Amino acid sequence: MSSFSVRFFTPQALPSTTSSARPKTWVLAAPTTAPAASVEVDTGRLEPRVEERDGYFVLKEKFRQGINPQEKVKIEKDPLKLFVEGGIEELANMPFEEIDKAKLTKDDVDVRLKWLGLFHRRKHQYGRFMMRLKLPNGVTTSAQTRYLASVIRKYGKEGCADVTTRQNWQIRGVVLPDVPEILKGLDEVGLTSLQSGMDSVRNPVGNPLAGIDPEEIVDTRPYTNLLSQFITANSRGNPAFANLPRKWNACVVGSHDLYEHPHINDLAYMPATKDGRFGFNLLVGGFFSGKRCDEAIPLDAWITADDVIPLCKAMLEAFRDLGYRGNRQKTRMMWLIDELGLEVFRSEVAKRMPQKELERASPEDLVQKQWERRDYLGVHPQKQEGFSYVGIHIPVGRVQADDMDELARLADTYGSGELRLTVEQNIIIPNVENSKIEALLNEPLLKDQFLPEPSILMKGLVACTGNQFCGQAIIETKARALKVTEEVERLVWVTRPVRMHWTGCPNSCGQVQVADIGFMGCMARDENGKPCEGADIFLGGRIGSDSHLGQVYKKAVPCKDLVPVVADILVEQFGAVPREREEGED
Repeated sequence: MSSFSVRFFTPQALPSTTSSARPKTWVLAAPTTAPAASVEVDTGRLEPRVEERDGYFVLKEKFRQGINPQEKVKIEKDPLKLFVEGGIEELANMPFEEIDKAKLTKDDVDVRLKWLGLFHRRKHQYGRFMMRLKLPNGVTTSAQTRYLASVIRKYGKEGCADVTTRQNWQIRGVVLPDVPEILKGLDEVGLTSLQSGMDSVRNPVGNPLAGIDPEEIVDTRPYTNLLSQFITANSRGNPAFANLPRKWNACVVGSHDLYEHPHINDLAYMPATKDGRFGFNLLVGGFFSGKRCDEAIPLDAWITADDVIPLCKAMLEAFRDLGYRGNRQKTRMMWLIDELGLEVFRSEVAKRMPQKELERASPEDLVQKQWERRDYLGVHPQKQEGFSYVGIHIPVGRVQADDMDELARLADTYGSGELRLTVEQNIIIPNVENSKIEALLNEPLLKDQFLPEPSILMKGLVACTGNQFCGQAIIETKARALKVTEEVERLVWVTRPVRMHWTGCPNSCGQVQVADIGFMGCMARDENGKPCEGADIFLGGRIGSDSHLGQVYKKAVPCKDLVPVVADILVEQFGAVPREREEGED
């Protein structure tokens, strides 16, 4: 298979190296379980476990003992063939009852289609799919937004869209016969859903204020765009990285605020200079799962900006070639780093680089450690004189077709036809002329629904899909998150931001471990001992310069009892004031 390479040019002007950008120590907390720096590794363990056959990478016969069911599905047929070889057309023309009769086509629907970004909602929406897109850096256009609105509108109450915790769109209600036409429409507006699910590289995250932030370190958009193009071979399908042992997340940091959440990514590019050259130090291994959560750790490596793609390629090859493919709970990249030790893993990445080596990390980290994270909601001046960006709150990320059309109209009327999605499930309208700000803020959508200045608790609210659509979720999350927050706000007055995240199950798509207060769905028992929906409560997660993961505070609290418990936590841990006391003092 031919290699894919891109020459990436460094910025003409290096970021300032004045006192505000003097050498820094790493800003991320140590992982819960630090991999051994040096361990004994048998040379046979370093033999690649996959081999190329007819343009696809396949697990070698001698490494197939004890593999998980998903690996067996990939061996039976490479999922990317559904796209590259047109299998989706044939599948879309089959009656769903016929699809379910044969194991091969049933596996297509329930497993392989995830490589095309299509997730069958068998448990709650039989015959319907969620479609996840690729949206590098969270940047989308009004035309793309209108197209996605046109797709979900035809599905009525079954159709909606979500802003995800990876700066991405997910649309719901899709039926299989429509998929070929939807894929064609996505391509026409410059979107793709390819390689966005299962054992693929997820949407590359960057600074949502890239290119407009007066305080940015580097514009992350060129890097995230190239990463996405590389992973999908310009939306044609890239078999070289379609058979990873597990999913893999990457981000490029461009802000002191760490909006990109580098500590929870498998690979994070952290801007740093070295000997007058601009580049990136590397963090590796951050992930969440039902059995283990770890923060990313320094790889002790620095690359030039030219090596953003070669480094990504080398690390993915090391993970693809050497990663464990047994128990799915032990197949993320950090488990491989644990097994090999950090230095051996680093050497395996280095030998796959074009120059066969990696420079050691630079002490000239450009991210300021003592930096107060800024709020991007509301109106803020851009680096472009006379323009501002407006951050608007999307309650738990849920939007309907009419909302999307209206957002597109606002982007065209007041901005440059562009929208920015954030990992907190919100949206930014950039490039608004200052003379148009007042009119924009008076638009009904921003006054009644998507507020630029929501309440303190609402602005920090994040929620995964929940069991309304997701078959793995134990509890309903989005509507409940809103209801609990509204009721808590009636009980206490909160004086500072508190981020509350909800996730329906231990997979933690809602990222409860990075929240000030997190709620993880579980089964509990009510006062009569009967099973009911409940939540494990997490406390103490941090993002930004002092980032670290939260811990379980209280287990199995019935959902119906959460409001007083949360109110007490806010008073005891976050300085909230009970409403009756506040009113009495007034």
